[in-house]
Amino acid sequence: MAQRSTPLLWIRAAIYYLGFYPVTIVYAALCLLIGPLLPFRPRFAVLSSINYFYIAWLRVCCGVWVEVEGRELLPTSGAFVVVANHQSEWETLYLQLLVRPQVVVLKRELLKIPFFGWALALLRPIALDRSDRRGALRQLLEQGVARLKSGLPVLIFPQGTRVPAGKIGRMNKGGAMLAAKAQVPIVPLVHNAGLFWPGKSFIKYPGTVQVRVGPPIPADGRSVDELHAEMALWMEQAMREIGAID
Repeated sequence: MAQRSTPLLWIRAAIYYLGFYPVTIVYAALCLLIGPLLPFRPRFAVLSSINYFYIAWLRVCCGVWVEVEGRELLPTSGAFVVVANHQSEWETLYLQLLVRPQVVVLKRELLKIPFFGWALALLRPIALDRSDRRGALRQLLEQGVARLKSGLPVLIFPQGTRVPAGKIGRMNKGGAMLAAKAQVPIVPLVHNAGLFWPGKSFIKYPGTVQVRVGPPIPADGRSVDELHAEMALWMEQAMREIGAID
């Protein structure tokens, strides 16, 4: 699945970041001033609005488009757990536009990134210390259930870390455990962004990111293993169909 880099792709990516970083610094600084004054839902709307710029700028500079299938399957009311594959930094930008509002499960180190991480902290993420696996799971379940009970969807990446396009990695059961404990549905979601914006890659490759949303999987007293198996099976099949894995 490797693509060939060219001088033009380097130039296009450089132009993208020449817009990305200054806008991020300015917007994040403004958000740090006004964000704490707003209730969560309008705060999320304001802070995540910059993502519309990121995605549009990515399309203009690098020729990366987005196509979504199954958007209508996203619940329009009530809380739910969204599980998505983890391939690219692109997810951080786009998924906040697809599921609004949301709370994301992430590694604690991200909140230390100047400006971007500081503003992200205002969106009440569930920031896990991955060095303490038992404590991280307890934190996920306690904070996740609390967020879900307040009516907020929770986004989690069951692979835990970014997996290169073409590979599936290991899917943990955190999302299924959270959905079972809170008795809310799981909505599986997959994409192939790693083909166009590989993890930690400076270069972006032109093309269309395919996003596929699956039907909600109800918890309804089902076991964690049952929920996880159905979720993982759908995700693996869908990822193969859109070329996210071999």
